[in-house]
Amino acid sequence: MTHTTPSVGQRLVGFANRHRALVLAGPAVAFIIAMVAFPLVYTLYLSMTDASGSVRADVNFNGFDNFAELLGDTDRFWPAVWRTVFFTGGAVIVELSLGMAIALLLRRSFRGERWVRVAVLLPLVATPVAVGMMWLLIFEPTIGAANELLRFLGIPPQGWISSRTQALPTLMFVDIWQWTPMVVIILLAGLTSLPEEPDEAARVDGASSLQRFWYVTLPLLAPTMVTAVLLRSIDALKTFDILYATKGKGGGSFHEAETLNVLAYSYSFDYNDYGLSSAVLVLFFLMIVGLCGLLIWTRRKRAL
Repeated sequence: MTHTTPSVGQRLVGFANRHRALVLAGPAVAFIIAMVAFPLVYTLYLSMTDASGSVRADVNFNGFDNFAELLGDTDRFWPAVWRTVFFTGGAVIVELSLGMAIALLLRRSFRGERWVRVAVLLPLVATPVAVGMMWLLIFEPTIGAANELLRFLGIPPQGWISSRTQALPTLMFVDIWQWTPMVVIILLAGLTSLPEEPDEAARVDGASSLQRFWYVTLPLLAPTMVTAVLLRSIDALKTFDILYATKGKGGGSFHEAETLNVLAYSYSFDYNDYGLSSAVLVLFFLMIVGLCGLLIWTRRKRAL
């Protein structure tokens, strides 16, 4: 009996058949390493160095010096943390409230329902930079439409985005205007998937509309609401386009709209301090991971 030596192609096919899991998962693992793991590890490495100036300059390891400098910085870092939390928390709370109200209205059929849904979702089709530029013109203190309307109503004009105290709330309004439709979509999908039996049973027992919403609809919709809050919180935390398009470098002349994203960008591209910028991003990343962990824990607890 003679044995023939398998060709290279046959040996490769045999190897692929014996290691199917490795062959199929290999591209995905390589992609995650190249696009996720490597940037994270490299940013963590830079955060512990004095990397600055040219990318070809010598880099020295300085341990946690950058983190200590940031945690002791009460001029820019901690105010940026507060602005990030204020911007994210305020925007998400208002978006969730408005989104719930609009989703409840759209849940019922009415004349012109299709056109109303299209109008509600329109802000989502614009890019954040275009939205920022559009509202920058509307809120322009001298020729903007917002102050023209106030003058017509007999109300003194406001500084809006140009004001040191009104800039961040105004930009929060812009974020709410653009991203509330996304919350509406999520909550509307959750509302339409709820079972009708608990609501009908409560109606038979004589519960009012408010009681049925508070004791039946809201608990059943809680997991969907947590998902909406999780997605919007992550998105709002990393908001950069609108802030930079309207306020430019440093979040304005007095850093009045400087969040952690804008601060990290400023350290990298205004001051070429890559070590300090990476330390900001590492601390920011830990903040996001902590928030996600808290929301996921809340969702699992509600599901029990």
